[in-house]
Amino acid sequence: MARVCQVTGKKPVTGNSVSHSNIKTKRRFLPNLQTKRFFYAEEDRWVTLKVSTEAIRTINKNGLASVIKELKAKGTKI
Repeated sequence: MARVCQVTGKKPVTGNSVSHSNIKTKRRFLPNLQTKRFFYAEEDRWVTLKVSTEAIRTINKNGLASVIKELKAKGTKI
């Protein structure tokens, strides 16, 4: 499961690369993924997640504990 955000589930999407002469060739749009370590205070340990930059903003807004709670409810191993 490479290039998939663990929080939002963002994956690469396909589209066309359009040249000046309007020739279309297939290409992939990759999500902006970062490998980020977060300190999970409830278990007193560091958690490494592969997340998109949107997910980093979500974690900053809602808190790591609530995001991990949602991930565990979905069945994701942290």
